[in-house]
Amino acid sequence: MTALSPFPSALSQETAAPPLVKQINNGNWLPQEEAEALRDELYYQRAVHAYITMLPALNTIGMRDGSEAAFGRGYNVLPIWKDRMDSRAWIPTPNGDVIYSLTFLDLKETGPLVVAAPRDVIGMFTDLFQRTITDVGLIGPDRARGGLYLLLPPDYEGEIPKGYFAFKSSTYNVMLFFRTVMGKGATAPDPTKAVALAEQTRIYPLWASEKDVKPMQFPNGSGKRVQMMYPVDNTYWDKLKAFVDHEPVSAIDPELRGVLASIGIIKGQPFEPTVKQQELLKKAVETAPKMILATRQLGRPDGRELYYNDRQYVNQWAGATSEWLQESYLDVDQRAGFFQIAYSSAPAMVMHTLGAGSKYPNTVKDSNGEFLNGSNTYKLHLPPNAPAALFWAVTLYNITDGTMVETPQLMPSINSLNEAVAKNGDGSIDLWFGPSKPADAPDTNFIQTVGGRNFIAAVRLYGTGVEFFDQSWKPDDVVKVE
Repeated sequence: MTALSPFPSALSQETAAPPLVKQINNGNWLPQEEAEALRDELYYQRAVHAYITMLPALNTIGMRDGSEAAFGRGYNVLPIWKDRMDSRAWIPTPNGDVIYSLTFLDLKETGPLVVAAPRDVIGMFTDLFQRTITDVGLIGPDRARGGLYLLLPPDYEGEIPKGYFAFKSSTYNVMLFFRTVMGKGATAPDPTKAVALAEQTRIYPLWASEKDVKPMQFPNGSGKRVQMMYPVDNTYWDKLKAFVDHEPVSAIDPELRGVLASIGIIKGQPFEPTVKQQELLKKAVETAPKMILATRQLGRPDGRELYYNDRQYVNQWAGATSEWLQESYLDVDQRAGFFQIAYSSAPAMVMHTLGAGSKYPNTVKDSNGEFLNGSNTYKLHLPPNAPAALFWAVTLYNITDGTMVETPQLMPSINSLNEAVAKNGDGSIDLWFGPSKPADAPDTNFIQTVGGRNFIAAVRLYGTGVEFFDQSWKPDDVVKVE
């Protein structure tokens, strides 16, 4: 009898190999060229992930840097678009139907800041990720009476004096975004009182004596070309690195910091990508926005973003919270889609608050489901009695970045604060969009478009009424005029 060998044959070893050994090169290291290619691919994928995840912050940084380049910086500088914001301001989905006050504060530089907010503001403070610190105004703790807001840096450990609405930010950088509502005018909204109200805002360091507080400056942002968009080249990564270095470690969770570290962005360490890595970063900053645009274009498989069962209008939060929390997850794709074209997300925009909040149903398609195209002429019918206690407005935007459609008209928006807007006999309103005005369209009811370019039509309802929430009032679909 032949004795059994204590060592299995080579064939039996191969048959008994674990699955991953079989899958990856029979248990051997990869060829050097393949390993390097995979490492580069992973670097590129991480860069895409970093772009998409960090877009809320880069959106804010773009606005901050553009504002400071145009108007100067400092806690006492509060740009106000005193003659309304129009298409010359390159900023995501601006609202030319209110008066904007917008500035950026650095609590690392100043320490705790006090903001004396005027009455009747519709506004908010957010951190640099545009996470709401607090609403201001009717939905905020001041309940539209105005009040003193105390903004504390993330590392503040001192006493918090009484008499303030005190909030700690998770980042040193804070965005102040106030809107004041214009009065009605015979041929256009009247901004006079809204501007005067905005100019009552005061900002000063908590611990400064009165004589050392800098006087407020209120530069007028209207009528100027202001570039406030996030970068579209490799400066995206340079600005991201500066943000990581400036803000506390606690501002970004460890896992995301790990993603950033994998592409060389580490707090306090040099960011020196190789030539090859610079190419991959450039590819990522060009491809990632297309990926976000694709998710917006194709829509959600679950259809949660649709406001109505029988209309094309979309809810940018897709039924989630203002922080993009769905029932069991953070909706990262929906958040990225929002910040590609918009900024400022607050509970007042999402909650079903009667007569006080605001809603923004918008559409990129006509009644036939075709994408809106500036070469065509369209008609939008708004039923009478829009549920908007303050005002309603309709504005057109570019699909890629949410900037206003820019034509010789400059203001691609129509609102109920203009008494001259023509109404039908039943109080309903017809609006027209197109490259040239139809013969039967009143001048006041027409918005010009850019031929060959897709656009978004956004409806705004300020002081939203119950008829919007129970859907007894709905805007009609945009109809292509043959």
